[in-house]
Amino acid sequence: MAKQPAGVARLLQIAGEKRSLLIAAGFFSVLSAVGMLVPYVSVYFIVRELLEHAADPAAADGGAMVRWGFIALLGLIGSLLTMYAGGMAAHVAAFRILYGLRVKLSSHTGKLPLGWINGASIGGVKKTLEQNVEKVETFIAHQLPDLVHVTASTVLMIVVMFSMNVWLALACVLPIAIVLGIQMKLMTGESAKENIRQYYDALERMNASAVQYVRGMPVIKVFGQTVYSFRKFYADMVSYRDHCLKYTDQFQNGYLIFKVIVGSFGAFVLPVGVWLFSKEPDSVAFAAVLLFFLVMAPGVAAPLFKMMFLSSTLRDINEGVERIDRILAERPVPEPASPRKPAAFDIRFDRVSFSYNGGRAGNEALSDISFVAPQGRVTALVGPSGAGKSTVANLVPRFWDVSGGAIRIGGIDLREMATGELMDTVGFVFQETFLFYDTVYNNIAVGRPDASPEDVRAAARAAQCHAFIDRLPEGYDTLIGEGGVYLSGGEEQRIAVARALLKNTPVLVLDEATAFADPENEHEMQLALKELVKGKTVIVIAHRLPTIREADQIIVLQKGLIAERGKHDELVAAEGLYARMWQAAADSSNWQIGRKREEMTGVGDAGQHYGG
Repeated sequence: MAKQPAGVARLLQIAGEKRSLLIAAGFFSVLSAVGMLVPYVSVYFIVRELLEHAADPAAADGGAMVRWGFIALLGLIGSLLTMYAGGMAAHVAAFRILYGLRVKLSSHTGKLPLGWINGASIGGVKKTLEQNVEKVETFIAHQLPDLVHVTASTVLMIVVMFSMNVWLALACVLPIAIVLGIQMKLMTGESAKENIRQYYDALERMNASAVQYVRGMPVIKVFGQTVYSFRKFYADMVSYRDHCLKYTDQFQNGYLIFKVIVGSFGAFVLPVGVWLFSKEPDSVAFAAVLLFFLVMAPGVAAPLFKMMFLSSTLRDINEGVERIDRILAERPVPEPASPRKPAAFDIRFDRVSFSYNGGRAGNEALSDISFVAPQGRVTALVGPSGAGKSTVANLVPRFWDVSGGAIRIGGIDLREMATGELMDTVGFVFQETFLFYDTVYNNIAVGRPDASPEDVRAAARAAQCHAFIDRLPEGYDTLIGEGGVYLSGGEEQRIAVARALLKNTPVLVLDEATAFADPENEHEMQLALKELVKGKTVIVIAHRLPTIREADQIIVLQKGLIAERGKHDELVAAEGLYARMWQAAADSSNWQIGRKREEMTGVGDAGQHYGG
């Protein structure tokens, strides 16, 4: 198997159909480099004309000097115009590549199993999707044309120098070779690669800790923590600082040597020139050549300085492309070669096993689970914390693939259904509702983007949220989140129910959809859910047992196994795990915190009362 290219070569491969624009940008950059050299050549011919007629300046060919001055002006103007054309082509290519790359990464990430998303560093993924991709755009739009321009300028200058005088050219090429060698060592050395990798790892860890620090701000404030006492964030900041210092120290000496040599081309050229001129003191032609080299030498320094800064960018690009490829290399949930579509919507778990560690032995979240959720009926999942309820629910929309066994809808294995078809079949209302920073209308329309406004409002009415939406400042056009309004937990859950109603899938998974409903609006939530589940195959995760008392079937899970199954009355009568959970729920409904008075003495007791 051929090895995949890396760095800029891989970046150009990613560019794909935009390569023609990049070639155009490179072509115009080369023309610009040629144009930039024209004024130097013009100066040479003007200086030579003046030196040849130094004894009698009036005899110099003024017309020729004016012509060369005009040629220099045309060269400069042509260079600027072609530089602009190359920059425009590079910018168009960059923004198209940026768009395509972000769409590709976002689409690919959306196809990855939730196991990867849950296990990945949020800060690291965010940095790759934003900063690394943004650097790719900056490199293509600005620095790639500069790189071509600098390379072409340097090569052309060296060619012109050798065509004029080999010894003086060698005096210039020697320091150029030294500084390029220094740059290559700094850029490609194993130590440099390891340091840049550690630098980016430290930056990713700091980004991830910063996200965690901000999200945990309420807890941090309640417990009197600061950025110094929140050890993970502080340690990651210190680590990032240390890597920055190490990174700077590594390049310090090389940079100083580079700067001294590049700024001293004249010191290399002048001794050689004086030595050669001493052999031919009367040679006007050589004097003109020597003056040309003394003018040209500082001109070589400018592209080399630019090359130094570009080499730093190349290190960033190499690392960024590697991290982009790391995401693209993750395997998405496999799509079937010949997708099948179910004709019925009963759900069958057939000896299903699942492990979050990729199917390796031990710590299975589910083990040999078998049950049927009949079409058009409500199946409730209950059990202690960690029993596997959410795992069962998350396997139905194929957020993960099973480690063993099969899950079938209408007799069709989920793995034989196209992802789009499965998403059109299964709706999911999460316990923790996520709303976008967008309008209320658009947050509901996520369920079916092509829905009409009447359909969206009908879904909102059925979900019992039209009334509170109508009271918002801009109604359905009110922004939610930053820059807008914030909804209560119960209101957010009703918006989620409205989404599911609008999507109208035949299979529905509810992860305790009334978890954030307060007593005042829980009745409205129950009405919304009653509307939502009509005629659907429903699997509901229940934490509050009274909400699933009328379920058609109750599956009791314990440690990844089915402990009991049946209807409410049957399970209570069996006096097993469900009966104990039901009794605990009944006892907890009478639980209270408060002071009790000492009936014998009438004196208040400082103790707390924790019973019913």
